[in-house]
Amino acid sequence: MKNIQNFLAQVRSDLGDQWVDQRPETLVRYGEHTLPGQARAPSAVLFPESTAQVVAIVKAANEFGVALYPISTGNNIGLGSRAPARAGQVVVDLGYRMNRIREINEETCYAELEPGVSFQILRDELRRRGDKLMVSATSGPPHGGIVGNAMDRGAGYGPYFDHFGMTCGMEVVLGNGEVIRTGDGSLDTESLVNWHVSKFSFGPALDGLFAQSNFGIVTRVGVWLMPRPPASRSFHFVFPDDEDLAEIIELCRPMKLSNFVPSLFRIANDLYAMAPDERNPEYLEGSRQSVSGVARKALQGKHGLGAWQVSGMFYGASTAAIEPLVARVRGHFERSGKARYIGHDEALNIPALRIAIDSMSGEPSAGELGMLQWRPGSGNSWFLPGTPMVGSQAMELDRLGRSIYEKHGMDYIVMHVASARFARGLHVLVWNKDDRGENTRADACYRELTLEFSKRGIGVGRAPADYADLHMEQMMPSLRRACQAIKQALDPNGVISPGKYGIDLPGAE
Repeated sequence: MKNIQNFLAQVRSDLGDQWVDQRPETLVRYGEHTLPGQARAPSAVLFPESTAQVVAIVKAANEFGVALYPISTGNNIGLGSRAPARAGQVVVDLGYRMNRIREINEETCYAELEPGVSFQILRDELRRRGDKLMVSATSGPPHGGIVGNAMDRGAGYGPYFDHFGMTCGMEVVLGNGEVIRTGDGSLDTESLVNWHVSKFSFGPALDGLFAQSNFGIVTRVGVWLMPRPPASRSFHFVFPDDEDLAEIIELCRPMKLSNFVPSLFRIANDLYAMAPDERNPEYLEGSRQSVSGVARKALQGKHGLGAWQVSGMFYGASTAAIEPLVARVRGHFERSGKARYIGHDEALNIPALRIAIDSMSGEPSAGELGMLQWRPGSGNSWFLPGTPMVGSQAMELDRLGRSIYEKHGMDYIVMHVASARFARGLHVLVWNKDDRGENTRADACYRELTLEFSKRGIGVGRAPADYADLHMEQMMPSLRRACQAIKQALDPNGVISPGKYGIDLPGAE
């Protein structure tokens, strides 16, 4: 306790008293999350204003042996929110004051951002500047941080969907308090003309070390932006049966391998599409039953949707130029004999499909957050495996996931986000966190999903904080040792987020 108070006294002199918060209500708020585990309250929350202040915090943490937990905006709902990896760590809230758009370059189409810049903030600024550029939005919280999402390898749905891949040049405070820049920003000069346009410079490319790691604190990032096209038009197909997933995957793959369709395909099952606007009509507290097929069919009829909804988008010089492209993809899907086509104009009036349109158009949306109320109690976590774009393999994993959900009395809510060779599965767990039994079953369901998918060679792209150790245990021992060695080199006292992503110093708890 003495160490933490001495640390906070030092930080107060560096930041100012008002930017060091230990009020009980603040600690409770920053310890909350939607996962099955207990809340993890920090011992304090810090609000730095600059990279220099972050350096001061890190150096003080090394001096006094205090564990930090940096966040951007803390809106990764279902993955851990703002809660630290371990109770008692000091949250460093980068997003509250470090929220500046430092540059927007309309010639080479990038923005330089601090961690507090949200998807909505950047979208609003781009609109103010004439809407020439387009942000790649998620379908999650509009106030989610772009930098934090990229560093956690989050993604969107349009052509610039790979958010970490679209970063170029970052500034990082290492765990030892040193500051580095990556790419051409690593030149020892202040004239950094190529920093955000050239990913690679002389020597090793270090950027990837800071994605899903706890080796440093990212304080500035260049993000590539897409020129906004004059026109865009979505297309949508509804399939009636659960078993249609195999055929859907086979239909999507050639459209993406040729890059004929520039967006990703959103392949949402019925509950993923409808849960944002519905409540489980059969839910009874204490029940161990998943929602029935009868109830699902009734909801499909109510919304005019099916077991699966497939959405994509074309971009072009005009609506007339896009129409032949839509006609081609429509012909391709309708040859299956099962696909029902829904056009762009009709889809704008269907909430589930409007979410898809917004997400592929660079419009941040809070629509999907409604699914957290599918059951009361706001329990939510995300299981994020993937599958090769092979219909039989996707179908096998879908049956496996569906059976595990049913075993634990969970409602099967899933969307597959499909590219050319791979589809990321967004498996959503929604439960009543206030019901102890349901909370326990949600935890058991996630753990069984992890172990059973891992047995089949399927890992995850991201993981909720409660399960970082579980997923790291699935990794080969040599990789775990390599992560520990890098941690030792860049953060020798282990002050940055010990335990996050399952990474800690050798011998640490």
